[in-house]
Amino acid sequence: MPATALTEKLTAFGARVAGYRGAETAAVLGDVAAEFAALRSGCGVFDLGWRAKLLLTGGDRQKWLNGMVTNNIRDLAAGRGTYNFLLNAQGHILGDMYLHNRGDYILLDTDMSQAEKLRQALDKFIIMDDVEIADASDKLTAVGLHGPKAKQVLSAARIELPGLEPLQAHDTTWDAAGITVVTTEQGGFEIWLATANAGKLWDALVAAGATPVGTDAYELWRIANGIPRYGQDIRERDLPQETEQMRALNFAKGCYVGQEIVERIRSRGAVHRRFTGFEIGGPPPAPGTKLQASGKEVGEITSVATLPSDRTVALGYVRREAAAPGAILIAGESKARVTELPFALEPVLKS
Repeated sequence: MPATALTEKLTAFGARVAGYRGAETAAVLGDVAAEFAALRSGCGVFDLGWRAKLLLTGGDRQKWLNGMVTNNIRDLAAGRGTYNFLLNAQGHILGDMYLHNRGDYILLDTDMSQAEKLRQALDKFIIMDDVEIADASDKLTAVGLHGPKAKQVLSAARIELPGLEPLQAHDTTWDAAGITVVTTEQGGFEIWLATANAGKLWDALVAAGATPVGTDAYELWRIANGIPRYGQDIRERDLPQETEQMRALNFAKGCYVGQEIVERIRSRGAVHRRFTGFEIGGPPPAPGTKLQASGKEVGEITSVATLPSDRTVALGYVRREAAAPGAILIAGESKARVTELPFALEPVLKS
């Protein structure tokens, strides 16, 4: 498992290192509760070196890729990005990714754990097309910022931004180095830059007031915000509409691999189960725990987080007839209340 560009630096400052989404990086940099609090009420900075960067070039790249993935790439303007699924012919999800039109190439951003699988799956469809796929992960990395003070920290680090929409990229120069700042769908920022400059930028952001955050706190934040993770909450056996990630789907773009199944589901009106949140009362159930209603299996838990407030929340799937918000299900020795995502700040269920 490769280490990120920042792992050695963060280890030297006492970080506990662990594998995360296909790369070794800092799991804890100090106190998980403080790191989680920074993401919610201050500004947390975190290593995104576990995200792979694949570059698609060639004159046919945009048209060809539009026939591969679930979102509209054909009309994607330079400087803009979209969230996408790659499906098989049966409509099942082979992986997820962000695709950004960078003008003379398309950048594919996904977990390190998915990168090779997605590259191979896409590569086999390049026949007579002028398309090439190259892995730039050893040259290009990213640092993330999230929290209400994130823009203030960027300004203090001498990174000024115009008004940006979600998944819009802004190219600029910082300390004589080229960087790209991208807004996230959750209101934070990613900074893409050469791996050689990652340590210097990290130091500048921390000096500007950002709290270093490891993947343990990031996972808590991910689950609390209801963000599914491929391989954990989204699996190959799942169908796109079951995941509730409608931002990944475009129904007017034309044909792509698996499109017939997606359209058939839409025309019939619904799928049998949906991705949602659960407030847990009782011991935290393990991922994979089945959900029961009136003695019948109606769903499963996929991710669980016990937050610093000792509140336990979970993500998972439930059949639509049992998915009404507020419905109480049984998850092992615990109760699970169906809850809309993202989770509200205060707990709503006692054990």
